Amino acid sequence: MRLAVCAEMVFTDLPLVERVERIHQRGFDVEIWDHTTKDVDALIATGATFSSMTGYVHGSLTHDQDQLLKTAEQSIEVAHRLGCPRLNLHGTELGEGGLPVRPQYGVTGEMWLAAAKTLARLAELGAANDVMFVLENLNTEVDHPGVPFAKAADTLALVAAVDHPNLRLMFDLYHAQIGEGNLIALLRKAAPFIGEIQVADVPGRCEPGTGEINYPAIAAVLRELGYEGTVGLEAFAHSDSELALRRFADAFGGTVRLEDI
Repeated sequence: MRLAVCAEMVFTDLPLVERVERIHQRGFDVEIWDHTTKDVDALIATGATFSSMTGYVHGSLTHDQDQLLKTAEQSIEVAHRLGCPRLNLHGTELGEGGLPVRPQYGVTGEMWLAAAKTLARLAELGAANDVMFVLENLNTEVDHPGVPFAKAADTLALVAAVDHPNLRLMFDLYHAQIGEGNLIALLRKAAPFIGEIQVADVPGRCEPGTGEINYPAIAAVLRELGYEGTVGLEAFAHSDSELALRRFADAFGGTVRLEDI
């Protein structure tokens, strides 16, 4: 497994480029969110390996689909510059604080069909441009009320229905624990469709070892399943970012370059 760290959530007292440099120096790949808020040239200059980034700016799986595709194309251009292989998607456009721009508290059959068609278009776009789109599950109880297709069961159903190698799951275990629980069974079911895994503990959305999720057991199941992809820390530091990275590495059998700390 490769280990990545989301630069948006650790070393938050530093400018983002310096966060990326620190994460890279400590031996991790880097995740980022919206590219439109970033100095892409400065990110490239860090020499970091980028694991994933947000793959759209505006639009939704069920409305404004052309806008979604347009901003996905723009995101692909930035991903190519960064050498970033995975572009993250959500059930709908997210705005300030991770809240949906257009909340939807019920999902109709027509919306399911529209979402699957949009994801199929994105998968073909990914294939034409040698990138993978990954659809992330979210929780609606704490962080993202009003997001459709939020649960891991929903995202898995959509990805499996499209069944395209350039569309996979961004399987977020923090969100799944809040929304569904039963993480190991979910992992086993989702395994053939996972593009990347994200982790944080519950409650608090901090690093492994600070809450109720048994991440060493999760790591053991991933090894049993033969998972060789990326696990990304998308979590706030409970007390100290350096300690958060060490705890993350310990949970998944990775190493931190201690000489740089």
